[in-house]
Amino acid sequence: MITARQFRSGFVVEMGNQLYQVLDSRHIKPGKGGAFVRAKLKNLQNGIIAERTFRPEDTFPQAYIETKKMQYLYNDHSTYHFMDQSTYEEIQIKKDALGDNVKFLKDGMEITASVYKDSIVDVALPSFINLKITYTEQWIKGDTAKGGSKPATLETGAVIKVPLFINTDDIIKVNTRTGEYAGRV
Repeated sequence: MITARQFRSGFVVEMGNQLYQVLDSRHIKPGKGGAFVRAKLKNLQNGIIAERTFRPEDTFPQAYIETKKMQYLYNDHSTYHFMDQSTYEEIQIKKDALGDNVKFLKDGMEITASVYKDSIVDVALPSFINLKITYTEQWIKGDTAKGGSKPATLETGAVIKVPLFINTDDIIKVNTRTGEYAGRV
């Protein structure tokens, strides 16, 4: 058990059968009245970020999150299949649990899964990945009326904006956190 006064960035606590990761915490002592803790928390089940206020003596059970390296194998529409790198066990994760990460999953990609009580609560992709462009419009030199970027379809099916000089079959680096073009490989 930890108190709200002990909150630090990165801690994971359990509140009302939900897991919350502490993103930021401030102990505030106003001139009048009692002190309180204002914390920014991320719900690990649904990804919603909220700011909440606690009394410093409020206690919560601390959740211990285990991280596992996993390799993406394949999907069958609503379920994604991964292999645990240490036990070689196949694990299935629902599409909803992966969120926006699904649009950058590539066969054989290694990810990091956060596990709590034998269930996966969060999946993290590498920060940058290299993907091939399967389709983008041909650029005509001097044509900048479109603003310097164009849509491109990646090998995973995701569509992102790329600079005009990028062509079909080019391999580019993509930032998985923002979903933006990060450079040509």
